Amino acid sequence: MAIISITNLKQGYGKTTVLNDINLQVAAGEILALIGPSGAGKTTLVSTIMGMLKPKEGEVIVLGQHMPRRESLAQIGYMAQSDALYDELTAQENLVFFCEMQGVNKKVQSQRIAHAAAVVNLTMDLNKRVKNYSGGMKRRLSLAIALISDPPLLILDEPTVGIDPELRQQIWHELHQMAAAGKTILLTTHVMEDAEEANQVLMIRGGEAIAQGTPAALLSQYQVTSIEQVFLQAGRDQDAHNRNR
Repeated sequence: MAIISITNLKQGYGKTTVLNDINLQVAAGEILALIGPSGAGKTTLVSTIMGMLKPKEGEVIVLGQHMPRRESLAQIGYMAQSDALYDELTAQENLVFFCEMQGVNKKVQSQRIAHAAAVVNLTMDLNKRVKNYSGGMKRRLSLAIALISDPPLLILDEPTVGIDPELRQQIWHELHQMAAAGKTILLTTHVMEDAEEANQVLMIRGGEAIAQGTPAALLSQYQVTSIEQVFLQAGRDQDAHNRNR
């Protein structure tokens, strides 16, 4: 069963179309990288998948349920692009608070917090107030919060921004382990190396899907050597198609 199933999605505000004819299937245990420039429609697509926006046209099914459906949010771990943290609390207190908010059983809270903190290299900084954290540390704490409920679906908005290459590699190791255990992960990114780590890639530009498939299939289809080159060529093809309409 597909964990995320999108059919002929059209999304927008009033007469403005933000997404047009998006189709997507993401299975359990898959990692999808969603790529596109600012304003391409990535955030709108994520908001629709989470049920924060009702589809204007088309169908969005997540975890077997038509969206929007408020009850499904409890099964989705989410890391937003902007950090929603309590600066006056310590990182430990933030993690405990979000454990309570997400209904994590008290018997496993300490274990979940310790594991999530280790993944993002914050174990030694858990007792510091978040207001004393750097921007990168706040991003890492936001990722830890998304991990603590052990959700079947994890949605990460720009998870590796401000993170050093060594930690990025460690985070990807954890994401691959989670996927191997059957978790489904959707992440938005501008980092092309992240896209190459994913099972499949969806490239959006101007609200349209311009390229879609596994990294290997896309490299072969466009006869290039990097995902960045795929995006550039797919964008040129889109421009040429639009000129010829």
